[in-house]
Amino acid sequence: MTDRALTAWLSQGWELDHYSATAPYGEHVHHCFLLRRHGQRKIVTLRKKMMGKGLTVTEMDV
Repeated sequence: MTDRALTAWLSQGWELDHYSATAPYGEHVHHCFLLRRHGQRKIVTLRKKMMGKGLTVTEMDV
């Protein structure tokens, strides 16, 4: 897993608050990050694409 996708948020001033990793139902590992900045919180999930190279990135405001 690469950290380049996460680096973009960190360079914008987001701070890493919490991290977890799961492998639901035998799929690829999902890396979940809770980020915070100025009272805002965001959950970012990274996982390898099922087919091909690269990452699938999902973000959700909390």
